[in-house]
Amino acid sequence: MHTSWESLYAQRTKLMQSSAIRELLKVTQNPEIISFAGGLPAPELFPVNEVSEATQRLMQTRGQQALQYGPTEGYQPLREYIAQSMSIGNLRLTADNVLITTGSQQALYLLGLIFLDEGDTLLVDSPTYMGALQAWVTFGVKYETIPVQGEALLEVELEQSLERHPKWIYTLPNFQNPSGLSLNMMQREKLITATNRHSVPLIEDDPYGDLRFDGEPMPSMLQLAQQEHPGSQAYQGNVIYLGTFSKTISPGLRVGWVIAPPEIIAKMVQAKQGVDLQSSTYTQMLVYEMTQSGFLTHHIERIRTTYMQRRDVMLRAMQRHFPVGVSWTHPQGGMFLWVTMAPGVDTAVLLGKAIAQKVAFVPGVSFYPSGDVHNTMRLNFSNSTPEQIEEGIARLGQVFREAYETTGGSAVVV
Repeated sequence: MHTSWESLYAQRTKLMQSSAIRELLKVTQNPEIISFAGGLPAPELFPVNEVSEATQRLMQTRGQQALQYGPTEGYQPLREYIAQSMSIGNLRLTADNVLITTGSQQALYLLGLIFLDEGDTLLVDSPTYMGALQAWVTFGVKYETIPVQGEALLEVELEQSLERHPKWIYTLPNFQNPSGLSLNMMQREKLITATNRHSVPLIEDDPYGDLRFDGEPMPSMLQLAQQEHPGSQAYQGNVIYLGTFSKTISPGLRVGWVIAPPEIIAKMVQAKQGVDLQSSTYTQMLVYEMTQSGFLTHHIERIRTTYMQRRDVMLRAMQRHFPVGVSWTHPQGGMFLWVTMAPGVDTAVLLGKAIAQKVAFVPGVSFYPSGDVHNTMRLNFSNSTPEQIEEGIARLGQVFREAYETTGGSAVVV
């Protein structure tokens, strides 16, 4: 008799959802489609030669160790390197504050495993990173949104949200995925002060922090949290920081990290042992080898220069081709910008029309915890050449103009 697998699945699988981006990537494999959909780094910037050379050095000197099991916490020299590089000002970190994860996406899931119970409330941006929502959906949590208006936090509303004791606040302060926007200094300080007052943890997800093109660098929430404990030698803040090498070296290596107080790292280690035992010893040692060669600083500058050029090409093309009634963000770094259409436009419907013109984007609805905003979209500028961006935005402009035959508004750049 044929087994009915559906009847055997755990109840939590009913909450699981496929990533809209991952599903869309199947469509955009067609080489004729200009895709602004994936959150993909530029592959032509991957340090293929440097990885090859580092691999040869690693295999010749420590090959047996690289191919062996390792500690769940991660490769000790890499943990020490991350702790040292993140120790800025009065923030003093050690390897005990660092856990290596299989990409920062795994860190999100491990945090869910050790902290979240059914019915917990999380305070998040709106829109926010789709992958975080996907990581936590099976835990049966509820979402509230951080009250931001323009460039200001609405303090009364924030206080009211924190008084309801959310399990944590989750935010991407630098060049957020999907909007490309960043928290300003006032927003950062108010969030740290408020979360300290209410003893609410803050999850700082920072995959794009090194990819700044414009403006002055901002202190991390991690740094600001430690400033609340000026006399302490060890990290005492309420911020848990997530980082990754996916945007600066390669996403295929799947090397990310968590910075947190040692007791949280220890609990995450227990959770990780049940998930994958450890992240790849080989890729951790390879990343460490590359950090020691001195090439990474120059490589990141090359990435910034390329992405800034592509952002600027996209912004200029949007100004020329998009109709009145479309607005968009002007990110100071990262890989994305965010487009808002007139209220009556459903970008999920527009996507089909765009794909017919061989250009793709991600409809914004999946980035909203409420799933009730339908007139937005995310555009990625890092993974297309300037020529592709020019042509793709022109195609999108034509699709938008046809959609706006029955709507109105005025073009605004925010």
